[in-house]
Amino acid sequence: MEPGDFKKWRKAMGLSQKDAAHALGLKRRMIQYYEKGERDGDKVEIPLTVRLACYAVTEGVADYRGPNRKTVMTESKKKDPS
Repeated sequence: MEPGDFKKWRKAMGLSQKDAAHALGLKRRMIQYYEKGERDGDKVEIPLTVRLACYAVTEGVADYRGPNRKTVMTESKKKDPS
């Protein structure tokens, strides 16, 4: 995922930087670094864990508690399972 893709994902989800940070368990400043692709002039890679978390949020997963436990879904996905 490139910085532009990350920003497109956030906007497509209708999330502010603050809301995206909350959904991904990050600080807002990290969202800004990922969208810019750099921090203090150094390149910033978007980690696999964050990329996978973006996918989970897209699919409506609000929290994953482990195997054999109920996954917490966002309200929008509870109402519209498609």
